[in-house]
Amino acid sequence: MFLTRIKGVSRTYRHVRRYREITGVLLKHGFGEFVTALGLERRLVWLRRHKPGGDPDQALSRYQRARLALAELGPTFIKLGQMLSTRRDLFPPELVAELEKLQDEVPPFPLAEVQQILTEEFGDDTTRLFLDFQDTPLASASIAQVHEATTPDGTRIVLKIRRPRIKAQIETDIGIMHHLAGLTERFIEGANVFDPVRLVDEFAKNIRKELDFKLEASRMVRTRRCFQDDPRLRVPEVYWDICTERVLAMGYVAGLKVSRVEEFEVHGLDRRAVAERGARILMSQVFEHGFFHADPHPGNILVLPGNTLCLLDYGNVGTLSDRVREQLSNMILGFVERDERRVTAAVFQMAHFHNYAKTDQIEADVAAFMEDHLYRPVGDIRVGPLLSDLSRLLVRHDIHMPTSFFQLVKCLSTLEGVATMLVPDFDLLETAKPFARKLVRNQLHPRQALHDLMSAGGEYRKLMRDLPSEIRQIVTLFKLGEIGFKVEHRGLESLEHTHDQVSNRIVFGIVLAALIVGSSVMVLSRIPPKWHEIPIVGLVGFLVSGLMGFWLLYSIIKHGRM
Repeated sequence: MFLTRIKGVSRTYRHVRRYREITGVLLKHGFGEFVTALGLERRLVWLRRHKPGGDPDQALSRYQRARLALAELGPTFIKLGQMLSTRRDLFPPELVAELEKLQDEVPPFPLAEVQQILTEEFGDDTTRLFLDFQDTPLASASIAQVHEATTPDGTRIVLKIRRPRIKAQIETDIGIMHHLAGLTERFIEGANVFDPVRLVDEFAKNIRKELDFKLEASRMVRTRRCFQDDPRLRVPEVYWDICTERVLAMGYVAGLKVSRVEEFEVHGLDRRAVAERGARILMSQVFEHGFFHADPHPGNILVLPGNTLCLLDYGNVGTLSDRVREQLSNMILGFVERDERRVTAAVFQMAHFHNYAKTDQIEADVAAFMEDHLYRPVGDIRVGPLLSDLSRLLVRHDIHMPTSFFQLVKCLSTLEGVATMLVPDFDLLETAKPFARKLVRNQLHPRQALHDLMSAGGEYRKLMRDLPSEIRQIVTLFKLGEIGFKVEHRGLESLEHTHDQVSNRIVFGIVLAALIVGSSVMVLSRIPPKWHEIPIVGLVGFLVSGLMGFWLLYSIIKHGRM
């Protein structure tokens, strides 16, 4: 109990001390009105007694000062700023541009602390793991730094080592962020539009994942497996026996950073080939695998001989569901074909937007948007800014896209910047088109239709399994008087005239269901003759059942029995 109290006092002290640092930085950079609006002066006795005077550089804009304040507050707030830079739908372009400048580079931590972490993770005798260990880090960032080492069998590896005490610092900052977000929603007018608490929740989830190096290792393995037969991309090998939550061991890869464009010719590299390969790799990740490297900035891309690429740092990845990928494909094709209806329909489905009364107005705005952005020379159209501007248009109609969409937009913008650095007239939209067409075409393939049918069958099976229990619950609520219903009979005088018709439709429906089930069995049996590896008998059965289904639907509509 005593130790628990000591820990609680320590935690409280850390929070108070950190609050002092944060408010001091905000005041220093000219955000005193924000501190006052949140009521921090009433809450912090220190602030009332020793309110520091802020003397911000008047030559700097408010957004520039915001960037400087986040940078001074350290790793957690730098990461927060980088995440907020993806939300181009919520924040002004000028602020987003400043947040994108936040650099995740800090001085390295001492070698003695590196050795202490390795000892804590692997024991006192680290010579059994490392024949040689380079004292000077290859790189140093806010969460970790990287050292080269050699295993006893002579293999060159790279160790990514998490900074000491960084997890506790981030947890303290997250707690303060949650409190400040709540105060912002409460006291800052209009802040609920940004939903600060939800943004902090999202940030906390992502950065906690980034702290777990075993999770990053699994992401590398997944990417390596997806591209194991693709010579365009090399993913460093993971050495699981030297991986922990704080240490990630991967194979050393020697290559040229993609930013060193002036050295490409000396090393026999082709700028356009590198740009095209990078774009196709990303499109393959997005449209084919639904799992993509979300931070392809120049520091994370190495170019190897033969224009092969190597992506580093898998702490930030994105995932897209099948539904989002399908609608993203329709959106891209809508842009390519200048079809505002297709773009609008894709947006509605991706955002789960159901206010169809506004469809005409939204389609008109999307058409005007496309007129402004797409009728330009090839190479002048930028996919990242295009999707960013579209998201801002949608917010005006109260349409909010999923978080994964904004993560992808930031990723596309970053990669597009790298590609145009190599080839100024590079057209990422043209690169995306065949991948989008292929995904949409695959959705229409009979095999995919069968897969969807079998998936639906599983849902129906679950429904039938749970139905008795659901009915019992409804009956219980009815007996308790908590629910009721009213029955009103209309048209009984004509019931005898429709009895035969209803009976025929029931029999017809049973035959139709039997035909669908039988066709499914024939397709799964793989009995020849076949067309595209699918039994023709089963396909014919599906075709006939489809025609019968349309006929039954037409009959019901015609006689007003929907």
